[in-house]
Amino acid sequence: MEDIRSRYDVPVRLLRMEITETSAAGGLELIASAMSKLHDAGYIVEMDDFGSGYSSLNILKNLPFDIIKLDMRFLDSDPQGRGATIINAMIQMAKWLGTPAIAEGVEQLSQADYLKSVGCSYIQGYLYSRPIPEDQFIDLIQSAGLEPTLPALQLVKTMDAHRFWDPESLETLIFSNYVGAAAVFSYEDGNAEILRVNQKYVQELGMNVTEEDIVHSDPWNTFDDENRAIYVRTVEKAIASGDEQTCETWRTLNSDCCGEELVCMRTTMRVIGHAGKQAIVYAMVQNITAEKRRLDEVTRSERRFRFASEQANMYAWEYVIGTKQMRPCFRCMRDLGLPLVVNNYPEPAIEMGIFPPDYADMYRDWHRKLEEGVEYLEAIIPLTVGRVPFHVRYTTEFDENGRPLKAYGSATMVQE
Repeated sequence: MEDIRSRYDVPVRLLRMEITETSAAGGLELIASAMSKLHDAGYIVEMDDFGSGYSSLNILKNLPFDIIKLDMRFLDSDPQGRGATIINAMIQMAKWLGTPAIAEGVEQLSQADYLKSVGCSYIQGYLYSRPIPEDQFIDLIQSAGLEPTLPALQLVKTMDAHRFWDPESLETLIFSNYVGAAAVFSYEDGNAEILRVNQKYVQELGMNVTEEDIVHSDPWNTFDDENRAIYVRTVEKAIASGDEQTCETWRTLNSDCCGEELVCMRTTMRVIGHAGKQAIVYAMVQNITAEKRRLDEVTRSERRFRFASEQANMYAWEYVIGTKQMRPCFRCMRDLGLPLVVNNYPEPAIEMGIFPPDYADMYRDWHRKLEEGVEYLEAIIPLTVGRVPFHVRYTTEFDENGRPLKAYGSATMVQE
């Protein structure tokens, strides 16, 4: 082979040498000698039909293959998903060895989606194309769009952990298409390993990474000590209770494209099975970074407003017109004894004497006008039993259809 390659000056990097598992098992010493010579000459050597023989692990231990090609017959006509479980174990083993794995003979969308979700990103088979001439192959690559996806199916409330590894099962179809961003990981004594993620999980991270990147990564690398402790406590609580548990943690994500970003993820997890001492955990995630940052900004704004209102002798509140609920500022709650939410407003404020009886009807009429869509109201009103004069204002917020939504009120002490 090397003589022929050299004679025609074919670059060795364009060639792959495939050795089937059964032939390797028939003569380990001979194959080992041949592989050594092939590697010295620069060839990449692949094990073909891995899993089809009887000595797969022994061969991997003794022969330094560069790539393994998985025998997809494990997925044929296997209603209980045992073959899919073995395929998943093979891919995990290849990951631990640092050896790329190629799944060949893939003909169904469900198989391809399953393989990608467990970290196998090299897939070939009739699902994509039969062998074709070079010019057709070039046209195919230039015109190819995104891969098709499986249709969404009806969600069920329980998942069988054993059937979860079967690419034909309802559990797998739900995981891939319906339930949102989700992952499956194993956990034992503080150690975690991601076993499977769906495409929505990848999209939720928003960092231009792949399923393979995530499955092959150390999940703890993204956590600092504090957030890892929060996550571990939640996992262990889910294991101990058998119930659904939720936590929010900050993580530092990295990608070659997007660099480094700090994100906050809300994770809801439940144990779906056990493998020896390991717990198999199903986790649904939601990227809540924007929500957290908005909340932080609101908190900072409220703090600044509180300090400013202290200096200006001002009170403020929000009135939801449709529900007649009033949400007072901190100073309103502290000085006037108002609760966090005041229902059927303004009646409780009138009963408490915040608005005196001779101004009660006028203030009720204001709220009727707010319901009718008045944009702005203001007047000087003596407030509390001390009848301290305040400049009271309302400004109305409208929805996209022009209906009154909320009114923002304020009361500023009139300086004498």
